[in-house]
Amino acid sequence: AADLPLVYLTPRGQPLTQGRVRQLAEGPGMILLSGRYEGLDERVLDSHEPEEISIGDFVLSGGEAAAIALIDASVRLLPGIVGKPESLVDESFEKGLLEYPQYTRPQDWNGRTVPDVLVSGHHKKVRAWRRQQAEDITRERRPDLWARYAGNNG
Repeated sequence: AADLPLVYLTPRGQPLTQGRVRQLAEGPGMILLSGRYEGLDERVLDSHEPEEISIGDFVLSGGEAAAIALIDASVRLLPGIVGKPESLVDESFEKGLLEYPQYTRPQDWNGRTVPDVLVSGHHKKVRAWRRQQAEDITRERRPDLWARYAGNNG
């Protein structure tokens, strides 16, 4: 257990990213520490030097819910958990963008239809539409992600 990453879920930690989740999921496991109300005694943290991770800029009563979020995000990346592993490639954050809109059946729901391009059968046009949607949504809703994506992709 000494070689497993020791992770303390705390608002003062570094923000959890999909990249860090992927690294943890690819590893041998992890040991999670979660405080209750005021957190853990600083002497314990100084002694064990855990990686401090935050799941967002808000405060919970304890770290259990944050631990569950980290576990869920990690486990779904393990081989055999998701039915079609290739579906993980287009999810939010995998390429630095939020995910494009999803549509299911029926094609017409309460007068709202699936965009024509998605039922066109033209895979190249579908990919281009999805990419454009992902870029537009990211630019609009998460300027911080968009700035990083734009900087990395010229």
